[in-house]
Amino acid sequence: MATLSRIDVHHHVTPPSLVEEKMRAGAGGGPTYAWTIDKTLEDMEKGDVRASIISLPHPIGVWPDQKDTRGLTREWNDYVATLVRDHPGKFGQFAMLPILDIDGSLREMEYALDTLKADGINLMTNIGDKWIGDPYYNPIFEELNRRKVVVYTHPAAPNCTAGKGGVPGIREAVIEFGTDTTRAIARLLFSGAAAKYPDIKWIWSHAGGTAPFLTERLVRFASHEKGMAEKVPEGVLTYLQRFYYDTAQAAHPWALASLMRLVAITQVVYGTDFPWRTAVETTQGLKDYGFSAAELAAIDSGNIERLLPKWKR
Repeated sequence: MATLSRIDVHHHVTPPSLVEEKMRAGAGGGPTYAWTIDKTLEDMEKGDVRASIISLPHPIGVWPDQKDTRGLTREWNDYVATLVRDHPGKFGQFAMLPILDIDGSLREMEYALDTLKADGINLMTNIGDKWIGDPYYNPIFEELNRRKVVVYTHPAAPNCTAGKGGVPGIREAVIEFGTDTTRAIARLLFSGAAAKYPDIKWIWSHAGGTAPFLTERLVRFASHEKGMAEKVPEGVLTYLQRFYYDTAQAAHPWALASLMRLVAITQVVYGTDFPWRTAVETTQGLKDYGFSAAELAAIDSGNIERLLPKWKR
């Protein structure tokens, strides 16, 4: 049998307690709540994925109302860590934080990185309408920067559209998720945080959302808006081209054409968005785009092996 080659950086699992909670609340099944470990392993086998660095689906609304965010975060991080231990070499972990609790987040980061040996931290593009880059995050960013942590990001809808869809009749993931990734990137750049914390290694979901398409607007904003150029002293393009971008729900010409005019192949990492999308269709989409064998090897595993050397064979 051929040796499995790919490393998926955008692969979701669902803790049993979350499934139980949502079923009690009358939530529909859907891919998130129908997830099982057997489905994950089957998809990885079919798609030639040797390892997935897993993250949680992050029901964003739980944080403002949950009484024990520290306990819930610990429970879910420990659940993912159990999957990592039970399947050696198959899984890594992007750990979550109780982000509305700064002190709790710093404690959980220490636990996740030092005890669980997580591969990195998972941040949502916004929570409580605080986008990545907001000064609120500075204590967390200082520690992430000190440790030179890989931060995998995932979009969420802002409060004004969450649960409402933004556009009537259109699920928020269709438009708002890509847009919110761009909001977070812009906030990170123009708050000065990208420059202030240069050792954080950022992975943006879904090929950076709409950011590649809007790059010219971001560049012009820096040069035309008073005080913005000093926030990005190396220039907007330098920071955008330093970030990493995954292929989840972006393995098609409409997203890749824009992304590949912005960044080098070295900045693109393989992601599927399982269980919403599969490794087979992601891989086929990348092949259909016309990448060379060397470029596919870089996306499939080479780039993430460089970013996270523990995965290098």
